[in-house]
Amino acid sequence: MSILSGYCSAEQAVRGTMTETILIVDDEEGIRSALAGILEDEGYRTVSAADGIEALALCMRELPGLVLLDIWMPKMDGIETLKRLKEQHPALNVIMMSGHGTIETAVKSTKLGAYDFIEKPLSLEKVVVTVENALAMTRLKEENASLRGLVLQSHEMIGGSAAMVQLREQIQLVAPTNASVLITGENGTGKELVARSVHYHSQRRDKPFIEINCAAIPEELIESELFGHERGAFTGAVAQKKGKFDQADGGTLFLDEIGDMSLKTQAKVLRILQEKKFERVGGTRTLEVDVRIVAATNKHLEEEIRSGSFREDLFYRLNVVPFKVPPLRERRDDVPLLTGYFLDSFCRREGRELKLIVPEAMEALKRYDWPGNVRELKNIVERLVIMTPGGTVTINHLPDYLVIEAGGREPAGGRLDSVLELSSLREAREEFEREFIIQKLEENDWNVTRTAEAIELERSNLHRKIKSYGIDMKK
Repeated sequence: MSILSGYCSAEQAVRGTMTETILIVDDEEGIRSALAGILEDEGYRTVSAADGIEALALCMRELPGLVLLDIWMPKMDGIETLKRLKEQHPALNVIMMSGHGTIETAVKSTKLGAYDFIEKPLSLEKVVVTVENALAMTRLKEENASLRGLVLQSHEMIGGSAAMVQLREQIQLVAPTNASVLITGENGTGKELVARSVHYHSQRRDKPFIEINCAAIPEELIESELFGHERGAFTGAVAQKKGKFDQADGGTLFLDEIGDMSLKTQAKVLRILQEKKFERVGGTRTLEVDVRIVAATNKHLEEEIRSGSFREDLFYRLNVVPFKVPPLRERRDDVPLLTGYFLDSFCRREGRELKLIVPEAMEALKRYDWPGNVRELKNIVERLVIMTPGGTVTINHLPDYLVIEAGGREPAGGRLDSVLELSSLREAREEFEREFIIQKLEENDWNVTRTAEAIELERSNLHRKIKSYGIDMKK
C-alpha cells in the first residue's frame, strides 16, 4: 500500500494560503518528501525535520503555523516532542501521525494538547482537510486574541490623575479574586467601565459578562429577567427562559443601579449570594450557579438602609470590596486625555480627519464642572466632531452654557449671540428651552423620566418638547 492513498485534486481540497509554514517531522525521508510535495501543491510552505530534537531547534529559529508530527521516531519520540513543543509554544497546533496508533496513544496526545491524530497510511484528502481545519483554528484563536484586545481597549479607563491611578491599582488587586464588588459614583462616571475591567482582569475573563439595569426593568418583570421562568409560569410564558444568573454561570453578573431593586427581589438575590442556589419563576427545581456579583449604584445605600428601602444584610454581602468612581470635576487633569481619546474615536468612526482643539477651548473644558461627568464630555465631543466645520475646534464651537459656567467670555458669533439676534421673544425662549433640555438630558444620562423629575415637568410634556425641538435621543 502506498504511503499516501485516496488522492483528490487541488480543486477538491480546501486551499491554504501561501504564507502558512508547516513543519513536517518524520524519520522516514519518503514520507517527509511526499507530504512536502502535496502540501506545497496546495499552496503551503514546508520545512522538515528527521527527529524531535531537530524539530525543536527549527521551531526556536522559525515558528511554523502548524506541525505534522510522527510518534515513533529515534532520539526523541513524538509524545515527548509534543510535550516540549507545547511547553515552549502553547498556541502551536500539532497534528500527530502514526502507523501503529492505538486509542491510548491518541488520548494521551490529545491530553498533551495535540489538535488531531491521523493514522498511516495517510489519506491525502484527510491530510489536506485536517491541515486546513487546524490552520483555521489557529487563525480563529489569533482573531479571538485580537478581538479581546480591542474589547479591552474599548473599555480602557482613561486618566492619569491620582484618583484613577489608585482605582486601576485596586482593580488589579481585587479582580483575580472572587470577592463581590460594590461600585458607587455619580451618573456618567464610568461605573460599568470599572465593572467590565474587574471581569476582564479576573480568572473568569473567558466566561460571560452579563449586565442588567435594575432601574430599567418593571418590578413585575425583574424576577423573570434575573432568575428566568418556566413555561406557563405566567401569562405569556410560552417557553422556558434562562435568566441572567443562568447566563452568567461561571462568569460575572453586573447589577447596575441596584439601589432601585425592590426589597422582594433583594431577598432573593441575597439567598443566591449566600447559598448559590435559586429557582426559576414558576419552577420547583433548585439550580446551582457559580456567579461573581459586581453591583453599582449612584445612591447612598447607607441612607437607603436607614429609610428602609435597602436591606442591610444585602449591603454587607455586596460591599466586600467598595470602589468609588470619582466625578470628572475631581479629576480635571484627565479632561484633555479623555477629550483626545473621544476625538480620535469619533473621527475614526465618522471617517474624518482628526480635529484639534485650541488651548482656549481646552481650558474651558477643564474649568467646566461636568454635572453629567464623562458621559456628558463624550456626548459633547461627538457633537463637536459632527458639527464643527474644518479641522480646528475653537471656543466658539463649544456650547454656550459650558463657556459661561466655565467662567469664559461669551464667544462672538456663539449661539447666545444668535439667540439675542432673534426677532421675537417666542423664538428666543424656544431656543433657550431647547438648549436647557439638552443640557439636563445629558446631566441625567439621557433618561427622560429622571430629567422630567429634575426640571419638574410631566414626562409626557417633556417627550412632546423633545420631539418638537428635534432633539436626537440616540446617545
